[in-house]
Parts: sequence; C-alpha cells; structure tokens
Amino acid sequence: MLKFKSFVAAAKRYIETLGKDPLIHRDVVSAISGLRGFLEIERRRVPGEVLSEVDRLECLFFAAYDPHFEGDEPPGR
Repeated sequence: MLKFKSFVAAAKRYIETLGKDPLIHRDVVSAISGLRGFLEIERRRVPGEVLSEVDRLECLFFAAYDPHFEGDEPPGR
C-alpha cells in the first residue's frame, strides 16, 4: 500500500507540474490509463479505496477535475 500511495503522490505532483500543457509523456499516459485494468486482472483482492483512488487519479489526469469533493461540497449537502 505504501508503494501505491507513493505512486499516487508522484502522479499528482506530475499533474500539478504539467498544468494545462497538452503534451504528456506516453509512458505516463500508459501507466495511468492501464492501472485499473491491471489491478482488476492481476490482483485477486484490491481494496475499494485503491480502486477509488485510481478512478480519481484518472479524472485528475485526463479530465482535469477532481471527483472527490472532501471539503468542497456544494451548499446544503
């Protein structure tokens, strides 16, 4: 789990550094886009929080938004 958290932290730093630059290294794209499939196929039991974090990372990376609202919920929620 520690290696995964380190990977996620590094990917988030990369996303922040990249900003809105459309040029992304193809190895990074490959690693992010294939991660969920790899985890589902190669591992028997993957914690839900890991799959959730992978989905969040894909949204951050490819759609430039964070679907996790911790502390940023709309009023009334």
